[in-house]
Amino acid sequence: MKHRKELLVILCLPVLLFIGMTLPAADVNAAPDLQGFVTATPGPDGRILYTVISGDNCSSIAFAHGITVPQLRQFNTRLDDDCTLTIGQQLVVGLAAPITAPTAAAPVTPTLPAVTATPFDGTTEVCILLFADVNGDALRQETEFGIDGGAVSLTNLNGSYSQTQNTTSAIDPDLVEPIRSCFLDVPPGKYNISMAVPDGYNPTMSLDYTFDVKAGDRASVDFGAQAKTITLDDPAATEESGSRSSVLGIFGLILLLGGVGLGYFAYRANQPQSKLKGSPLSKR
Repeated sequence: MKHRKELLVILCLPVLLFIGMTLPAADVNAAPDLQGFVTATPGPDGRILYTVISGDNCSSIAFAHGITVPQLRQFNTRLDDDCTLTIGQQLVVGLAAPITAPTAAAPVTPTLPAVTATPFDGTTEVCILLFADVNGDALRQETEFGIDGGAVSLTNLNGSYSQTQNTTSAIDPDLVEPIRSCFLDVPPGKYNISMAVPDGYNPTMSLDYTFDVKAGDRASVDFGAQAKTITLDDPAATEESGSRSSVLGIFGLILLLGGVGLGYFAYRANQPQSKLKGSPLSKR
C-alpha cells in the first residue's frame, strides 16, 4: 500500500511540473492589463482622444485601442523618437465620422388646391353724351344738358364691330339727368369713339377717344360742344369800355357847359344898350 502511494506521487510529479511550466508561458503572451484604461469617446470633430495616465506607454496605449505604434505616431506627429509621454497628455488614438447635429425637419407646407380662374364671358354697355358746354371748360356741370343732332360712332380697332347713333337732348324726368346714347351688347376689345357735333356748335374737347372695353362693364364717355352764338364777357374789355364811357361823359359835359357859355355871351351881345346910360338926365 505504501509503495502504491509513492508510485502515485511519482506519476503526478511530471504532470504538476508540466502545468507549472505552461502557466508562466501563458502569462508572458497575455495582453497587457487594461483595467486602468478608459474607453475614449469621439469628439465633435471625429477625433478619438485618450488622456495619458501613470504607467502608460505607446505600446500599451496602441494595443488598448486596437492600433499599432506606427499608426499612433501617424495620428500624433509631435511624438519624439523615444515616444516620451507625460501624464495628462492627450493623444489621438483613432478617427471617427464627425458628429453632426440632427437636422430639423423642414416645415410641411400644406398644399392648397389649384384654383383655375374662369374668364367672364359677357358684353359691355357703352353710353355717350354730347353736352352743351356753356362755359367752355370741357367739364359737364349739372346745368349743362344734351345736344340734339350730333352723331357718334363706336368702332372696334380690329374692324369686328362698328355702330353709329345720334345724340339727343332728352332728359330723364326721374333722375333729372340727360339721356345718353347707349351701345348695347358690345363685345370686349379696344374701341375708338368718334363724335360729330351739329352745325352751330364748336367742340370744346377732342372728338376722338380710344379705350379698352372689358367684359361686363358699363362705360360712359362725355363730349362737350359750345354754341357759336355764345360769347363770354371779357373783364378787360368791360373795364376798358367803362373807362371810355367815363371819359366820353366828362368830355360831353365840358362841351355842354361850353355851349351854354357861348349861348350866354351871344345873348348878351345881341341886347341893345340904353342911350340914357351914363347921361346926367338919368339922375334926378
